[in-house]
Amino acid sequence: MMTYHLQFLLLVLAGWVNRQQQDVIDYLREENRVLRAHLRGKHLKLSDDERRRLAVRAKALGRKTLTQVASIATPDTLLRWYRNLIAAKYDGSKNRSPGRPPTANDICELIVRMAQENPTWGVHTPARCTQEPRTRGRRQHHQEDPHRLRHRAGPGAG
Repeated sequence: MMTYHLQFLLLVLAGWVNRQQQDVIDYLREENRVLRAHLRGKHLKLSDDERRRLAVRAKALGRKTLTQVASIATPDTLLRWYRNLIAAKYDGSKNRSPGRPPTANDICELIVRMAQENPTWGVHTPARCTQEPRTRGRRQHHQEDPHRLRHRAGPGAG
């Protein structure tokens, strides 16, 4: 019997809180209508921070609700601001550098050591080096050089 009274009390309290929230929403909607009437077609200049705050709130409401509520900007504009906000958050272009990252020093040292220990491996024979026609008449780029790691090994490498 006591639980029914408690459930009824909670139901009445929840209804009262819901009604209070609905009254606040209705007041804010009417306030927006009055402010819009005073603007009469003038555009607001919003800062980036204001756009961010509106975009986050707009995403939480969704497009359907925004069509009923949004007054400062269209739902499409608000959701575009949100997409741009998320795109900027996950954009890693500021952290990137151009080109291929350099080979780690320990890998280079391992390659040079293996080349020194195993001179018969690979194609680095004198005949191959002298018969390289692709670089005739032009300057060779360091990444085209089949012996580009030789400078790390010191004299007599390769």
